[in-house]
Amino acid sequence: MERLKDVWKTLKRRPMSLLGFAIIGTFLAAAALAPVLAPPEAGSRDSYIIPQTGYSPDPAKPSKEHWFGTTEQQYDLYYGMVWGTRTAFKVAVKVVGLSACVGVILGGVAGFYGGWIDEILMRFTDVVLAFPDLLLAVVIVAVLGPSLDHVMYSVMAVSWPSYARLMRGEVLSVKERDFVAAARALGARDARILFVHIIPNCIYPVLVVASLSTGSVVITAAALSFLGLGAPVGYADWGQLISLSRNWIMGSAGHPFEYWHTIFIPGIAIFLFVLGWNLMGDAARDLLDPRRR
Repeated sequence: MERLKDVWKTLKRRPMSLLGFAIIGTFLAAAALAPVLAPPEAGSRDSYIIPQTGYSPDPAKPSKEHWFGTTEQQYDLYYGMVWGTRTAFKVAVKVVGLSACVGVILGGVAGFYGGWIDEILMRFTDVVLAFPDLLLAVVIVAVLGPSLDHVMYSVMAVSWPSYARLMRGEVLSVKERDFVAAARALGARDARILFVHIIPNCIYPVLVVASLSTGSVVITAAALSFLGLGAPVGYADWGQLISLSRNWIMGSAGHPFEYWHTIFIPGIAIFLFVLGWNLMGDAARDLLDPRRR
């Protein structure tokens, strides 16, 4: 209870952190209530497929039938936005979770054993870091084939090195402390020392980086979908929705803002989602670093 009070006092001194929690909480509620806010059509085999009311290339403006209007090919934008929230969380949690796990394990092993193991793992990490993230992700998806799953794998493949290098540096410091020497003296095996005693004491900086990088992961995945390498056409994904608006970003002839909703609504959703995670990352840094309290 006392710990919770300290957390609340820290957050109250930083209202922007509370705003981050409020933004992500709102998106989380929308994702959880998606079947209520935007019920799938009866008989639909995949709830993430956006209902389509026609095939006209011209979007429809917001109306009573379509609250946010439609994209080109008459996909309902409101339905895509609501179910796209679930897609955004799925991408964020899977990519950040898997890449952090891979980075923590590889970085932990490299820092703990050192020597040739450290040399091999870190040089491989340097090779991956030498490539621009988005370019390498595009190449991976192009090889595997366009799909949302392949987008997640590709983004994970370019995200883990930052966690590995961070974890290695922390392990190099922690493994020299007295409690590690005591565990070794008591006969603890290397695996137990690493995963029970060392990594739990190094994980806090990784958690901060993970929360701060969640927004960039979503942006990268949306960029790949915009390029046609992600979710198939008609799938509830914010990047896919912006891709469907590419022909109308400058509006129609003589009417530059005629179809503003096709780009503004999914664009502002991505902006707020990324902003919320960035603010939460700042809050995590404040809460986990005692020097900043």
